[in-house]
Amino acid sequence: MHFLDAWTRLSPFDLARFLLAPACVALAIVLPGRRIAALAALGLAAAALIHPDPGSIALAVGWSLLWLALAAFLTRAPSDPPSDPSTRRGGIESGAVGLLLGLAVLTLLVAALARADLDDRVSREASAGLLLITLGLVHLMLRRHVLRAGLAFGAMGMGLDRMVRIANAQQLPGGTVSAAAVWFASVIAIAMVARIARLRLEAGGGAWVSGAHDLHD
Repeated sequence: MHFLDAWTRLSPFDLARFLLAPACVALAIVLPGRRIAALAALGLAAAALIHPDPGSIALAVGWSLLWLALAAFLTRAPSDPPSDPSTRRGGIESGAVGLLLGLAVLTLLVAALARADLDDRVSREASAGLLLITLGLVHLMLRRHVLRAGLAFGAMGMGLDRMVRIANAQQLPGGTVSAAAVWFASVIAIAMVARIARLRLEAGGGAWVSGAHDLHD
């Protein structure tokens, strides 16, 4: 199958460079804790710089700096108050639904991509971008923490950045979209959730999504 050949032809080193970013997001999904999220952000900062096809060097550095800033914020933000165990158990069902939905969406999109019979580079970049977008959505539904939502939005932004660059390469001149616009949108999204999380933590209500009903104007 041509789609699988596009990945199997890679050297182990190049394959690791491709999969570092998805692996970091998956780590933040599977393991709880702010330190894990900060470690994942640091890994994503490195992945932005060592990706086999980073596009613009300035944009790659921009992504790396964005992830470093998020890692610093995750480390220095105020701590959550003690959580209610019953509230955590209530999120198991929504998390299971989110995981199954994410796997189904990823399978359908990758299957459609495989049928397109694109060249090796486009197949790899597009599927890696789809994987990051899907993992970002799964992270939002499973972790349900406003502070860590910045990592999810950043992952989706990085995946969309790769999709935009691949789409631009297939378009005629004049019909392209600036990949920098995706970076700016990701910066705004991360800044917004970081601001919301800080306000909620400073108010003592915690940044868990399930605790939003405890806040009052």
